[in-house]
Amino acid sequence: MEGLSARLQDLNEAGFYRLNCPLDKLRAAVAEAGLVLFETDLLSVHTKQKFLTALSQAIHAPNGFGNNWDALADVLSDFSWQPASGYVLLLHNGGESLGLPVTDHVIAAQILADTVDFWKSQGKPFWAFRC
Repeated sequence: MEGLSARLQDLNEAGFYRLNCPLDKLRAAVAEAGLVLFETDLLSVHTKQKFLTALSQAIHAPNGFGNNWDALADVLSDFSWQPASGYVLLLHNGGESLGLPVTDHVIAAQILADTVDFWKSQGKPFWAFRC
């Protein structure tokens, strides 16, 4: 476990990946590393709005979340309601496309990549895994 929790704290490795370890191992490593884990199931997601709703609920976005791409980008770079040394977003059952049409998938993937970069600039790892 020590190896995975150490890797989760490594800013240089943080990013958006397909999960390649058992869920229980990831959850334990996230806890050991002192990171916050957000999880959502994308099985019923087939539209941008459902994706945004699923993510805003998973991260416990503050009331008034705008339910658009700009609001998602903003809220993912401001976890003031959930301070931590880093963050992990676990996206279940979305497949390669995260349940989104191609154009929306490209935007969502870019927002996640930008979020990784933002948190790196703050000295905190941000990970997103699809499984």
